[in-house]
Amino acid sequence: MFEQTFKNIDDILHKDAGCSSELDYVEQTSWILFLKYLDDFEKDKKTAAELAGKYYEGIIDKQYKWEVWAVPKGKDGKIDHHKALTGDDLKDFVDHKLFPYLKKFKTSAESADTIEYKVGEIFSELKNKIQSGYNLREVINRIDELRFRSHAEKHEMSHLYENKIKNMGNAGRNGGEYYTPRPLIKTIVKVVAPTIGNKVYDGAVASAGFLAEAFEYLKTSKNLTTKDAETLQKRTFYGKEKKSLAYIIGTMNMILHGIEAPNIVHTNTLTENMADIQEKDRYDVILANPPFGGKERTEVQQNFPIKTGETAFLFLQHFIKILKAGGKAGVVIKNTFLSNTDNASVSLRKLLLESCNLHTVLDLPGGTFTGAGVKTVVLFFEKGVPTQNVWFYQLNLDRKLGKTNPLNENDLAEFVELQKTKANSENSWSVNVADVDKTTFGLSVKNPHKKDEPALREPGIILDEMKALDEESEMIFKNILRIL
Repeated sequence: MFEQTFKNIDDILHKDAGCSSELDYVEQTSWILFLKYLDDFEKDKKTAAELAGKYYEGIIDKQYKWEVWAVPKGKDGKIDHHKALTGDDLKDFVDHKLFPYLKKFKTSAESADTIEYKVGEIFSELKNKIQSGYNLREVINRIDELRFRSHAEKHEMSHLYENKIKNMGNAGRNGGEYYTPRPLIKTIVKVVAPTIGNKVYDGAVASAGFLAEAFEYLKTSKNLTTKDAETLQKRTFYGKEKKSLAYIIGTMNMILHGIEAPNIVHTNTLTENMADIQEKDRYDVILANPPFGGKERTEVQQNFPIKTGETAFLFLQHFIKILKAGGKAGVVIKNTFLSNTDNASVSLRKLLLESCNLHTVLDLPGGTFTGAGVKTVVLFFEKGVPTQNVWFYQLNLDRKLGKTNPLNENDLAEFVELQKTKANSENSWSVNVADVDKTTFGLSVKNPHKKDEPALREPGIILDEMKALDEESEMIFKNILRIL
């Protein structure tokens, strides 16, 4: 039901003049979906309060409730078309009454860790782009068919929302920035293994895939108490995101996964001065795939000891600084970070090896990130003690990864198993840091168990061989003709 509804909504938005890409489809579906989710959330809270003999005061005023403005219904449970707004009336109500009302929650909410504040924040960042009130009516009707009451329904909804985020990659490079393959995220979370009570952070949160997956991992912990559940809701997951659309989608994604008021802040992480980071600001676990290839302004670079325009290198400095002593991290970065000889790369490798235990490097094949065009590695490190040995694992697959043949969890199963003991294998080996060149601190991935690929032959030799094969084929063809 959910999947077909999403397809129908995309078809409707495709016809609307205000929505031109998959990015717009996800954004516009998100705010309507959120209001329907909020309606079901309030109904659940009201039912729970009544069962406990308590009173639940709703978040949304009566005239702005879903069943009043969006889908007023008759006694038969069907939409009352005499009361339901449509066309210009609906668009005017949404643009000039509903959105301004919802924006006010940002200033009226008691604190930033409430769902009221998140409502205000989301609708301060968004605007309705659907130009036709008739298209908007159709979308609302479709979304009203969805239910978010049971655990199974919420799980299916979050899964399909993830798929929509993934599809944003088809809408251009900016969309692709939002999505890290889910099997890779799950593997990174398994290896880092956060525990209840840890503060988990992603400073480049995008669609919040790492935080959502860490939540899924932690909520399956044994003997989870009511206090633990509250800790997971309010004091575990933290994120920052620079881009408005990614911030909205990340917040929505966390809410659909079951975090009522995600601690995600709309800000540029890199503009924060590293010198201002104090112990109270630090985190136990960092899980992230910072954007690479970007360039930051000179004034932003001044916040960092190692000056560089490469966004990912600035993020890595930030992560090392903001990680607690003894804290653990899993960070995706371009594989050239391990071998580049520019001053920033050398200085950053030195910093990482001397201030952290870089215990594991996962080398990923090309095609892991659809359309990215670069190879990546995952750095696993713990802060507080210098690195002595680095265990490398090179993911060698017998197929080419791509959009129609993506990475899956089975591909990474051997890595997860071998990583527990840092065992050597055909695909894994260890490097003693004492043997690393202290002028470059180079850590390039070169598997000692793999024989060097044979050198490419000279073009002239290949052409001679092609000519000989052509002559042989012609001779065979003539012999066949004689026989006939």
